[in-house]
Amino acid sequence: MNPDIYQGFMQSTLPTSLIGTVIGSFLGLTVGMIPGMTISAGIIIVLPLTFVLEPAISISLLLGLYAGGMMGGSFSAILLNIPGTPSASATAMDGHPMASRGEAGRALGTSIIASFSGGLFSFVCLYFIAPSLAELALQFRAPDLFSLVFFGMTVICSFATKSLIKGLLSGTIGLIIVTVGQDPIMGNPRFTFGDPNLLSGIHFLTAMIGLFAIPQLMDNLIDIVKRGGSFHAESHFGKIMPSLSDFKTMRVPAAIGAFIGTFIGILPGAGGPIAAFISYDYAKKSSAHPENFGKGTIEGIAAPEAANNAVTGGALIPMMTLGIPGDPVTAILIGALLVHGLAPGPLLFMEQADFAYTIIFSFFWANIFTLVVALSSLRLLVKVLATPKSILMPTIALLCIIGSYSLRNSFFDVYVMFFFGLLGLSMQWLQIPVVPLLLALVLGKQLEEHLRVSLTASRGDVTVFFTSPFSVFFLCLSVVSIAWPFIVEKRRKRAFAGQAQQ
Repeated sequence: MNPDIYQGFMQSTLPTSLIGTVIGSFLGLTVGMIPGMTISAGIIIVLPLTFVLEPAISISLLLGLYAGGMMGGSFSAILLNIPGTPSASATAMDGHPMASRGEAGRALGTSIIASFSGGLFSFVCLYFIAPSLAELALQFRAPDLFSLVFFGMTVICSFATKSLIKGLLSGTIGLIIVTVGQDPIMGNPRFTFGDPNLLSGIHFLTAMIGLFAIPQLMDNLIDIVKRGGSFHAESHFGKIMPSLSDFKTMRVPAAIGAFIGTFIGILPGAGGPIAAFISYDYAKKSSAHPENFGKGTIEGIAAPEAANNAVTGGALIPMMTLGIPGDPVTAILIGALLVHGLAPGPLLFMEQADFAYTIIFSFFWANIFTLVVALSSLRLLVKVLATPKSILMPTIALLCIIGSYSLRNSFFDVYVMFFFGLLGLSMQWLQIPVVPLLLALVLGKQLEEHLRVSLTASRGDVTVFFTSPFSVFFLCLSVVSIAWPFIVEKRRKRAFAGQAQQ
């Protein structure tokens, strides 16, 4: 066996790493099932606690939370018809009708097993694809890396939003914020306005806490006023494990969801909701009884649940091999690794191969323990839905303040966090997506550095970006990703006009 693979496996199976995985899985299931919370917000709240932990324990905790959060979203979708995560929206279409007719346990068991199978399939793909892709990426030069990062940002801006203009505006705001601090090549101060606190730039983790947590807290505050801030779900739902006939029924839709979810997870910016609904649609088309979909069938639960958990492993592939996050959660994971001095990308497999495999095997254990914790603690977890938000939200707000301060032991970062919270609220009100801004904060420095290095080496000759086949390939993909929304919108208008004429 490759010594790096063996070392990575051993690090992921250390008692401390496994305990971190179990805690992360439990927290993820809890966060995922609470309507109004998100996996991103949950990871950001926990993130400051990982700064004092070993990297292997930190990544085990965060991956457990990631896998658990994706699974937990289905619990509230089935029991309350309120998806805990956007990815669980498709699950509610058949899960809640099953719960309404007294089959909540069967629906929950199906979602748990399907989620586990999707996550396990994506782990296999991660294990075999990531090292090979990293080997290929090692051949990239500065112009290739610039084009790659640029492509990643254009994909996020175009595919993750309904409005390309608003997506590009959000990304531009993020790039402007990244320029605050010191010039990465010359070291000169930029846009600091004489404030020494800005010399080191805006810490992206502080910005993330503000962008995600503050709008969530405000939404939940409004919810407390309107609805009283608590939910009530039935905790007596009978047998959880699916029967043998249920296993046979869910085989095909779970396989469809696992394959589609992994593939879509690899595409930066596509995300869980897209994978879940595409899988649901394909499962319906391939079913012998498509008329049962929407009325409460386990096929309609198995497909989207397998898909949204398969997205997790798929999203880790571009994160680990190319340094490009597949979704907001992996963007935050990149930040967590950077804090520990570990830069995701092809060099991770070259310089820290043992830790790269630690991440891969930690993801395997995250899926295993999420299954175990979900099956053994489901009745306890469901009681969390009755926790008053008037208690939960102030606790989360306090953790956000402590987390922002602990990054650099500075109250200035707390003020920055609140500033980005106000920015996030403004963008929410204007319906401007936050994800492109987040990706610009994470990738902006790389984008500028690779651009500056390329132009310095070529003495300002921009044709350097068109001489490498890798660079040309990624630039062509960038053009397609920007143009695609316009093509789709034009087709939609034509189809609408044709229907109107008929």
